[in-house]
Amino acid sequence: MPVISVQGLDLCYGKRQVLQDITMQVQRGEFYLIIGPNGSGKTSLLKGLANLLPIAGGRIEILGRPLTSYTRRQLAQKIAVVPQQISLDFPFTVADTVLMGRAPHLGLMRVEGAADHALATEAMHFTDVTHLADRRLDQLSGGERQRVIIARALCQQPEIILLDEPTASLDPAHQIQIMDLMERFRAEKGTTVIMVSHDLNLAALYGDRLLLLHNGRTEMVGSPVEVLIAERLAACYGCAMLVEKDSLGGMPRVTPVPQKYSQIL
Repeated sequence: MPVISVQGLDLCYGKRQVLQDITMQVQRGEFYLIIGPNGSGKTSLLKGLANLLPIAGGRIEILGRPLTSYTRRQLAQKIAVVPQQISLDFPFTVADTVLMGRAPHLGLMRVEGAADHALATEAMHFTDVTHLADRRLDQLSGGERQRVIIARALCQQPEIILLDEPTASLDPAHQIQIMDLMERFRAEKGTTVIMVSHDLNLAALYGDRLLLLHNGRTEMVGSPVEVLIAERLAACYGCAMLVEKDSLGGMPRVTPVPQKYSQIL
């Protein structure tokens, strides 16, 4: 049974339709990447899966149950969300931020116990932010902050984690650190990872399967080799693309081609 099943999904912002007839299935433990150009509906789909946008049509099932049958707290026990940006209006410490991941599991008294603190400590160790425990979020670099938010998600003990471009605005070294961290998360914890990414090469290196969106519709679903075809990407992104095999594992390497070189293709 897939952990997430989507059938004929339509999503709208007011009267504007942003996704139309999306069908997808994500298997347990999969690293599933959602890609596509700006405005294709990637973040909207992620919000729909997290029940942050109302469903205009179709059906979403989480772990075999309709999404709409979950209370907000029940859903938060199953799914953790790592947004692209977090508010720093109230910059909590790293330790306090990570501990917030226990909120969906607390009882009526909503007081963290020793077991909750132990899970937070484990999450900080897993993401290598223990040494930052007493620092405020606004005192951290972008890469450190992302690891803290992922630690909070880990502390939540979800079966599914949704990430919206977690490597955006990070340098290459920090991008790889975040992606390697999510790979460990999946491999060691058995968590299903669903990620939105603009970086086609990171998607090719890490994704088990890719969902390519274009104009709010599914363009293609498959392995990186199946999805990342030069002609298909050019049609979706509106520019020439060079797709070659990398020297690591023969995975596709995608290079957008400037106009001045397009005649070489």
